[in-house]
Amino acid sequence: MGFLSRKKPKPAPVTVEESHPIDEDLQRMEELVPESVAAEAPAPAPPAPPAPEPSAPPTPPVEEEVAEDEDDYLAVEDEAEEYVEEEPEEENDGRMMAADLIAPSRNDFVEERRAEAEAPVKHADVIAFANQKGGVAKTTTTLNLAVALAESGHRVLCIDLDPQGNLTMSQGIDPDKVEISLYDVLVNDVPISEIIVRREIDIAVASIDLAGAEIAMSTKIGRERSLEKALKEVSGDYDFVCIDTPPSLGLLTINALTAANKVIVPVQCEYLSMRGLVQLQNTLRMIQENLNPDVHIEGILPTMLDTRTVHAKEAVEILEENFGDLVFHTRIRKAIKFAEAPVKGSSVLKYDSGSSAANYYRELAKEVLANGSA
Repeated sequence: MGFLSRKKPKPAPVTVEESHPIDEDLQRMEELVPESVAAEAPAPAPPAPPAPEPSAPPTPPVEEEVAEDEDDYLAVEDEAEEYVEEEPEEENDGRMMAADLIAPSRNDFVEERRAEAEAPVKHADVIAFANQKGGVAKTTTTLNLAVALAESGHRVLCIDLDPQGNLTMSQGIDPDKVEISLYDVLVNDVPISEIIVRREIDIAVASIDLAGAEIAMSTKIGRERSLEKALKEVSGDYDFVCIDTPPSLGLLTINALTAANKVIVPVQCEYLSMRGLVQLQNTLRMIQENLNPDVHIEGILPTMLDTRTVHAKEAVEILEENFGDLVFHTRIRKAIKFAEAPVKGSSVLKYDSGSSAANYYRELAKEVLANGSA
């Protein structure tokens, strides 16, 4: 009660006017906006000021109420200043500045990076040579066609997926002395570049260990795609990858068909050899449905043809009647050069370049390249 008992001079009555302090701020903002800008693009309407509360009969104000009025006035003034500062930025949004016309925008770099990312990446044609019937010249065809393609200026890689290692031996490499081979690539995920040896063509070597690869891979997740994953490392370094498969339709052959986009089927011109085509087609159909829808038979190659016998001629006619255009026009006839060349550790094209045996595979290479371009 002590401070209430103090006598203070009675403050003069304050007259409450109808106009709100924000009206003066709005008028001051209108003066700050240039007339030219207002003529070019009308400024967005400022938020409507709150309607003034109905004036109460004048009463002697208390000091605390006056202080609150002053705070309200300062807050309104701050809002008005912020509005004045943001107004020119909103007006400039619709106009192009000189910097925008000269300097590159961020979108330019984004579009360039997107264009680079969409550039097509060239991958090798992967050709698997498959037939579950043994002794039909799969290894001979794989090696000599690969060398013929290399003579045409293409980069070729051969893969020896046969545990017998005949393709490796045909290039003068002893499979028993190979330290790491395709077994380590398929089972232990060793990079395939570590087992590639350079001879007439590059060759991924095999060893007898491949005979146990199917058992070692039996518990591996994605075992059918082991070769396909390994080839991704070198796919851009070659134009063709030729895979020699074992004479079976086991896991190794399935790996080859899953990794390949083309299949060439060497067929000896005999009745028993042609019977295997039906089973190969069934296996290939399952591969297409479950693992690799892009793989297809590039062609059926009659091999070891002996034109002196009626049986060989009839076998070729049966192939053409049943498979039509899938049968290559090239015929690989019997020749002693095919048996002599591996003894020297070379292809028949290097062993006797001018022989008829070498020309057979040169003609086959032209046909394969023509089919690919078509």
